[in-house]
Amino acid sequence: MRTARLVGLGLTALKSNFTQLSRPYKLTFSITYGCQSRCMTCNIWQIKPKGELQLGEVQEFAKRNPYFRWIEITGGEPFLRSDIVGIVKAFKDYSKGLYIVTIPTNSLSNHDMLINRITQILDTGIPRLSITLSLDGYRELHDKVRGVPGNFDKVMDMYGRLKELRKKYPGLFVVFGYTMSKLNQGMFEKTYEAVRQLYPEVTYNNFHLNVAQVSDSYYQNGELDIRPERDALAREVESVVRKRRFEAGAIPIIESAFLKKLVDYIKTGNTPVKSRSLDASLFMDSYGNVYPSIMWGRVIGNVRSSDFDLMPIWKNAEAEEVRRLIREGKEPDSWTACEAYQSLVGSIGSLL
Repeated sequence: MRTARLVGLGLTALKSNFTQLSRPYKLTFSITYGCQSRCMTCNIWQIKPKGELQLGEVQEFAKRNPYFRWIEITGGEPFLRSDIVGIVKAFKDYSKGLYIVTIPTNSLSNHDMLINRITQILDTGIPRLSITLSLDGYRELHDKVRGVPGNFDKVMDMYGRLKELRKKYPGLFVVFGYTMSKLNQGMFEKTYEAVRQLYPEVTYNNFHLNVAQVSDSYYQNGELDIRPERDALAREVESVVRKRRFEAGAIPIIESAFLKKLVDYIKTGNTPVKSRSLDASLFMDSYGNVYPSIMWGRVIGNVRSSDFDLMPIWKNAEAEEVRRLIREGKEPDSWTACEAYQSLVGSIGSLL
């Protein structure tokens, strides 16, 4: 079953190279904007969420849209949703081709609870679960950027627990998510060494790099001065790319391509590969609003208004207008893993 689902995802992604898909295969879903972090790069934590989709509504959405092969759950802090296991299970039960679920965490919740919920998610039988541990610096720097004393040590403890859990669940993958900004520019190597002091087996491949993005719609951080100096940042990322070792497999190859294109994005500020937004993927917030992507704050509909059926929204006039803008190259420039991966596999030459 695991192999069949991976093949299904691969064939769908390959098809997107040659034709516009009739329905998306990837959903990025912010299940809550609640967050305990106090990040200096993001203002999501200031949102006081009310009226977010309830579990029954998510289950109905999953039932009516059973074609997703890749679910990226995000937030806020996703594990603040006490029903996160039920949310993932809904997609597992109805999306018969579902292969991978990815979830980030700030590691600030009770760790016994986190491990319990991650274990329950794994027990649903999802072939691949990827947990990203947010880590933006060595001990003092991470705690400063994230605004929570002791956060670095919590991340390290969480990594150790997940490392043990992997012995039982080979479908569990764990990476550190390092968001590069003006606040931690030039500090990746020091962060890397701080982690290796505790876990010597960690390599550069255990880190996923992002560049801090500015968005008035998602991060609500338009007024923050977080943009790093481009040339220096490009050199820092290029250094990491050179030190990563080759790994066989679809995900490592795509990640390697993502990082190489990240250098291009840093240098130019332009999206390096044609977008697959509203073709291969979409972003849905915790209120049911549907967007082309996580960084484009243009609402094309709300699933509560369509009885949780995505297709009326997917085919409406607003969606077609957005697709026209994308064809004309007028989509806001960004390069985040939420959209970049499907853009890369939808333009197979970019992986070479």
